[in-house]
Amino acid sequence: MPEAPLPVRKVIPIAVVEEPGDGALYAAHKKIYPRSVRGIFARWRWAMVFLTQLVFYGLPWVEWGQRQSVLFDIGARRFYIFGLVLYPQDLIYLTGLLVVSALALFLFTAVAGRLWCGYTCPQTVYTEIFMWVEHKIEGNRIARMRLDQSAFSADKLVKKWFKHVVWIGIAMWTGFTFVGYFSPIRELGMDFLQTRMGSWEVFWVLFYGFATYGNAGFMREQVCKYMCPYARFQGAMFDRDTLIVSYDTLRGEPRGLHTKGSDPRAQGLGDCIDCGLCVQVCPTGIDIREGLQYECIGCGLCIDACNTVMDRMATPRGLIRYATQNSMAARWTSAQVLRRVLRPRVLLYTGVLAAICVGLLASLLMRTPLKVDVVRDRTSLARIAEGGQLENVYRLQIMNATEQTQRYRIAASGMVGLVVWPDEPVEVEPAQSRWVAVRLQVPYGSAAAGSHTVHFDLRSADGGAQVSEKAVFLVPR
Repeated sequence: MPEAPLPVRKVIPIAVVEEPGDGALYAAHKKIYPRSVRGIFARWRWAMVFLTQLVFYGLPWVEWGQRQSVLFDIGARRFYIFGLVLYPQDLIYLTGLLVVSALALFLFTAVAGRLWCGYTCPQTVYTEIFMWVEHKIEGNRIARMRLDQSAFSADKLVKKWFKHVVWIGIAMWTGFTFVGYFSPIRELGMDFLQTRMGSWEVFWVLFYGFATYGNAGFMREQVCKYMCPYARFQGAMFDRDTLIVSYDTLRGEPRGLHTKGSDPRAQGLGDCIDCGLCVQVCPTGIDIREGLQYECIGCGLCIDACNTVMDRMATPRGLIRYATQNSMAARWTSAQVLRRVLRPRVLLYTGVLAAICVGLLASLLMRTPLKVDVVRDRTSLARIAEGGQLENVYRLQIMNATEQTQRYRIAASGMVGLVVWPDEPVEVEPAQSRWVAVRLQVPYGSAAAGSHTVHFDLRSADGGAQVSEKAVFLVPR
């Protein structure tokens, strides 16, 4: 006896946007109630949630020696990244990091669309966390919809109140952690407990916490659809060989309910039973069966939902899958699709990205852990010192980018008879900077009037670092 057909599920409209009425300036927005789903892409999303938040929340608490492992100390103008000590003069590395991030975004988008948006974007990650809290407190999708539509009651008040308390707690901890990257987090925690936090710290904790609470708790998909510029210019990085979440129209249409194990083609139907689960699980509320849309963040949850239905109907998976437009039109195999991934555009992005990464890494490994800035003394351009010596005065900022106390010897070159005072070594504490007044002297009359190029040469006592900085020695007329 054939099995009874699956009951037809009534599709509840999600994210339906009403047409504006007479005199309305905008269309009304309907709240989205995403349905939870299990599958490989849902597991990948949660794996990235755990990974990103483990790094974000845990990294400020990791110690490196006697200090915080990652700390951007703006007040002291020093950035600590594990064993690296960077100064504002090392801004080139930040530029390189931004270039690498941009090229990586172009590469991943050209290969497989909005992977960043679907799995690692902070908006996606915190929205997923907040929705998980909402699901645990208010119940599944149907329960949340009924709760919102129900009249005021004590149960509704408790659930809503408790949900927002948890949301605010997560948001404030997120803001506290964010500020902990710019102010030592242990000291920040003690100051917070003793209500001694500085005004700028309080402001940024509240600001970042409020942004997390508002974006992940209320705005959610609106940030992705209307505020994020990536959704608007992503089309410029796509081509017909980009892997995107796609609905197989030739296989799925026409839609209609059929019994498990039966041949839908014999009934004039496609494999899609029009259950609407792909719409219900979508965090942005779109119907992927309508084709590529800018609201799609490429999370793959609709694939998990559809595969679950295909398994129940004893139909092959892949009605919704990651595919390219060319492969869908030409019915390519998976091997053919993967071969097209290595196209010139992708190879160019990969080559440039690899070259910049290698160059950036080599520069970091070969960088000299010593920085010197030379500033002329503006109050005295040149003067006659004792013994008939012509003297110029400078101020040197010596920056020790190591974790040990260093002693540096200062020398100078570029003019005949050039002498440096004082000539004793200068000691600089670990990861600190020190201003030193330095006088350069030459015999009077040994050089023509005008400006002469000289070089300050600084060398550490152990010979591990050496820097030469150019300056100008003025000889008056």
